[in-house]
Amino acid sequence: MKKIFFLIFVCLPLMIPAQNLNGRFSSSFYTFERFDTTKTSDTFLRTFQALTLNFNYKDISIRTRTNFETNIGKGLDNDPRLRFYNLYLEARNILDMFTLKLGRQPLFTPVAGGLFDGVNLKFNYANASLSGFYGGNVPAYQKLEMINDLKNDYVLGGKFDIYFLDHFTFGLSYIDKNFKAVDYNILRLNSDYDLVNVLIEQKSNQYKFLSADASYNLEGLLSIDTRYEYDVNFKATSKFEVTSRIQATNQLGIDVYYNFREPKIRYNSIFSVFNYGNSQEFEGGVDYKIFESISLFGKFGNVTYEDENSQRLTIGTNTKFGSFSYRKTLGYAGELDAISAYTAYSFSDGFFTPSIGIAYTSYKLSKDAETNNILSFLGGFNLRPWTNYSFDLQGQYFNNKIYKNDFRIMFKVNHWFNSNF
Repeated sequence: MKKIFFLIFVCLPLMIPAQNLNGRFSSSFYTFERFDTTKTSDTFLRTFQALTLNFNYKDISIRTRTNFETNIGKGLDNDPRLRFYNLYLEARNILDMFTLKLGRQPLFTPVAGGLFDGVNLKFNYANASLSGFYGGNVPAYQKLEMINDLKNDYVLGGKFDIYFLDHFTFGLSYIDKNFKAVDYNILRLNSDYDLVNVLIEQKSNQYKFLSADASYNLEGLLSIDTRYEYDVNFKATSKFEVTSRIQATNQLGIDVYYNFREPKIRYNSIFSVFNYGNSQEFEGGVDYKIFESISLFGKFGNVTYEDENSQRLTIGTNTKFGSFSYRKTLGYAGELDAISAYTAYSFSDGFFTPSIGIAYTSYKLSKDAETNNILSFLGGFNLRPWTNYSFDLQGQYFNNKIYKNDFRIMFKVNHWFNSNF
């Protein structure tokens, strides 16, 4: 496994005559103020440089996504940071059936996602596909390093999908993700009440899940998606979920959602000794298109815990100029009233796009608790004078009892490039 990155860099020179090189480079500046316990403050200017780069030669690609961040002036802990989110070799249409990915790559599963360093192989044939992956978890801050304890710090799994009936999709998947906690030293008293340095070695924590999903999609009329998750370690149902949408008329749409969920607790974790219960959630909603560019929507949801209930209500409108919504939550999850509005509009075919948003929230954790208020505001614009360049400027304001008159500014430059050789 430690040779994965070496193999990618060996293959890189072979990509020099690549047919295509494309990607995006972004440079951002973000300023904020931080207060300490003595109520004195420091102003920080933080910079982010992000690069997405793809080398493509026929059915072979090398894909990478990196980010470099640091402070200008006074630094923060662990600065500067160079993060590697992606760096992998992708080979498609091997024998017209296989796709291979090797290196640091994203992992998309409903149970556990993120990044891993390893291999992913997918097989496609007719109306079926079978994929499998194996590798190590990524070090903190996405450092370009391999973990050194693959036996206790890994992820593996696979998925099988089949489409043998019209409009139906069925899938089965398995994932085993193990986390190796970082060992640390701490001062403890020995039997003679003397302070000694003790190394705390923690056990690895683990997820093991079997999943099944089934979908039905009658385009433009009805869609139903179901999912079942089984926790192998605790030998119990972890989640059952149903999402559906009915397009009743050209103007009226109906959404229905239900889930049963147990908290996801890592095996060997200290949290597994606590008593915890499941929850059931139901939400129904409708949306109605008044005109081509204006629609109204409303949703109501109820969450049932072991001995309590909580409800939420959302109503609003979407238009080509922006959106407006009101949300209310009550019951066991706390009481909340929130109003938000956002608008953005492009001029001169996207040359200039100003935007503005405002939100006001009033909430309390229980019926008899203190009421807290939050006011947030953002405003800015996007300027795109050329196809390959854009500039963003945004101001952000936030005010509540913890963050008094918090104001921040973000500036970003994007450059897209695409060259054929």
